[in-house]
Amino acid sequence: MTVLKTSMRNFFAHKGRMALSAIAVLLSVAFVCGTLVFTDTMNTTFDKLFQATASDVTVSAKGASDTGQTTSRTGKPPVMPASVLGEVRGARGVRKAEGTVFSTSVTVVDAKKDKLSPSSGAPTIVGSWNGNDARTMEITTGTAPKGPDQVMVDEDTADKHHLKIGSEIGMISVVGTHHARVSGIAAFKVTNPGAAVFYLDTKTAQQTLIGRTGVYTDVNVTAAPGVTDARLKENVTAALGHGYKVQTAKEVADANQKSVQSFLNVMKYAMLGFAGIAFLVGIFLIVNTFSMLVAQRTREIGLMRAIGSSRKQVNRSVLVEALLLGVIGSALGVGAGVGIAVGLMKLMGTMGMHLSTDDLTVAWTTPALGLLLGVVVTVLAAYLPARRAGKISPMAALRDAGTPADARSGVVRVLIGLVLTGAGGWSLHLAATTDQAKDGSAWLGLGVVLTLTGFIAVGPLLAAGLVRVLGAVMLRIFGPVGRMAERNALRNPRRTGATGAALMIGLALVACLSVVGSSMVASATDELDKSVGADFIVEADGGSKPLTPATVEAVRDTPGLTHFSRLREMPAELTLPNGSTHRQKLFATDPAYPQDVRRTTVSGRLSAAYGRDAMSVGSDFARENGVKVGDTLKVAFDGGHAARLRVAAVTSDDTSIDKGKMYTAITTVGRYVPAGRMPLDIGVLAGHSGDEHQVYAALKKAVAEDPSVTVMDRSDYKKDLRNQIGQLLDMVYGLLALAIVVAVLGVVNTLALSVVERTREIGLMRALGLSRRQMRRMIRLESVVIAVFGALLGLGLGMGWGATAQKLLALEGMKVLEIPWPTITGVFVGSAFVGLLAALVPAFRAARMNVLNAIATD
Repeated sequence: MTVLKTSMRNFFAHKGRMALSAIAVLLSVAFVCGTLVFTDTMNTTFDKLFQATASDVTVSAKGASDTGQTTSRTGKPPVMPASVLGEVRGARGVRKAEGTVFSTSVTVVDAKKDKLSPSSGAPTIVGSWNGNDARTMEITTGTAPKGPDQVMVDEDTADKHHLKIGSEIGMISVVGTHHARVSGIAAFKVTNPGAAVFYLDTKTAQQTLIGRTGVYTDVNVTAAPGVTDARLKENVTAALGHGYKVQTAKEVADANQKSVQSFLNVMKYAMLGFAGIAFLVGIFLIVNTFSMLVAQRTREIGLMRAIGSSRKQVNRSVLVEALLLGVIGSALGVGAGVGIAVGLMKLMGTMGMHLSTDDLTVAWTTPALGLLLGVVVTVLAAYLPARRAGKISPMAALRDAGTPADARSGVVRVLIGLVLTGAGGWSLHLAATTDQAKDGSAWLGLGVVLTLTGFIAVGPLLAAGLVRVLGAVMLRIFGPVGRMAERNALRNPRRTGATGAALMIGLALVACLSVVGSSMVASATDELDKSVGADFIVEADGGSKPLTPATVEAVRDTPGLTHFSRLREMPAELTLPNGSTHRQKLFATDPAYPQDVRRTTVSGRLSAAYGRDAMSVGSDFARENGVKVGDTLKVAFDGGHAARLRVAAVTSDDTSIDKGKMYTAITTVGRYVPAGRMPLDIGVLAGHSGDEHQVYAALKKAVAEDPSVTVMDRSDYKKDLRNQIGQLLDMVYGLLALAIVVAVLGVVNTLALSVVERTREIGLMRALGLSRRQMRRMIRLESVVIAVFGALLGLGLGMGWGATAQKLLALEGMKVLEIPWPTITGVFVGSAFVGLLAALVPAFRAARMNVLNAIATD
């Protein structure tokens, strides 16, 4: 009880000094809890949606996906004959059955040819209005579609794009473009997470999406009273046989949820990873806080020991303070986490993914995990300072405040750090010189962990050396004030090392990712210049959707093109001469393709792969499976017949463009796959003659009817590549900002506690003539040198990691190492400004001290 009272008194006596550490715990816990609440809420939203929209039993074509997504290589959804509906209605236990048609391979535009698709990546669904949809949608304005010139749209899409009754809409599919006017607007009865939905009448939907009537993509079946979904599925399967996909409502919902879950898990674990980095940085802040508090209370602890307190009691007293800090910071963090989750939901709303706060899900495990993490991390971080406090002897009551450094433990720490750093450096060397990317990735991960841990351990030694160098370069020009700032930073190298290490972690990751991102762009650009001979690339939605036949025809007819290459992906099963089978995608192209993408061959000629019943394979595939030029492979095309194709070339996989691709001619595939099952083009490459700008403009005009189609020249393609990687890096930098904010709090806290620790010293300096302005400058300079020290360590370490990672990327064809010096320089200069900002409040407080009161401080 005495220990608890002492801890409570000390905690609240120093609550101001604990505040920044509490904020670090709060931020870290809030990020963890916010991530969990946000992803749980998304799961709840999708669960409700999938459960509400699924009929008791759904019948679909055998080739349909489990999730209902209909994007396919043919651009049309798999269909069933309308006769299936009658057979289903005749099955035992069926109360009602209704045939429907829908597709997600449609581009929908308004009268100005602007896309009406969601910007969040959610699907655009065009389908027939049916009774199952009527359960989850309520018509709020107008009427349901009743003819070929009518379409109904969901309310969210109508509001976002300012659609109203009578607005013209165009639906572009592989069949053609269908125009209609809005006849009604319907609102979701459950939360719509962002999909854009358009309804036609059944006959119009069949003609628009499939090109003919008498077919359905699905049959929605409702069970008779007393019939379970499982029993109904058995009955329907018995009536139809096993030629169709029959699923219960739960199976459909589970399949959809599984698809969504994979995306949510990636997002969740990525965000939790950054929260873990923030926790790691927060540990340094907490360690520094308790180390300095213990140092400042040396005499007090010595007196406690002199009057009978044992080492264990002193140790427990400090740990109880840490426990209080962890509990308070974690409790506030849990509440802040819910706020972060709501903020993320609002942010997703601006991007088109609507999440209702009515579905806000806070599982009991979320606050429990947040409290557990916050408390455990805080107590563990405080263990070493608490252990040092327990070692203070009663004689410390006779000395000035401040614990003497343990020289032996310092030497041991440095030796361990040097060993870890050396081992990490050797691991990075092995990663950079390996021949297999998989093996190199393991060595890289080990090297990152070891070098980071080693740098943290040798931080005090590095601080003692680097701060002197930085002082000579940066601080000496400020005269005596600069020298005092340097000595203050050197006074406790362990503290300076820990504070700099907190900043080092975040900046090391920033530098590493910057090097990797810049090297990827530079490598891809270099490979593009060397390997791509095409002047223009045409694709739909970044290559994720096939091009419509009308678009391909428009490109072909564009004047000024000298050659034209279509690209198609054809799934097939390959049987090798040794009898082994492999699922592969053949890249079916026109014979002009080798002009557009220049591939080096290991053996044979690539042009020969476009001869009758010929193909090429990649060098990695050939080496792993013993395939060589002249071998004959049995190729069973999906949806077609088996062919026997001769290997006419082996292409080198020492590239990042088309790495591992197998080529054959479109005409070869056409001999074994019926026209109705032939894949559509996923892209077109073309060369020009004459004025490039005129041809470029003509191509853009030719595909203007479909806004999902983009025409890129070489500069466009490079710019798009830079933008994609840049957006990814910006998102990562945003998540890393949390760790850097916590590190800045660490600098602020270190300086604030250092000012308190040096109160008497500050009073004496002021009495000897140091002005307030000089005092503020001294604190600011000390902060800047600590921040720059952390930045030097972090940027140097991160560039080493990034250069090693680039060596692994070189095994995948990305051979150019590029250091983004503007970014590195900007981060380095920014760290100095961070130091200045962090010192504002501590410097102001030091300058405002009453001189006499400061000198009288014990």
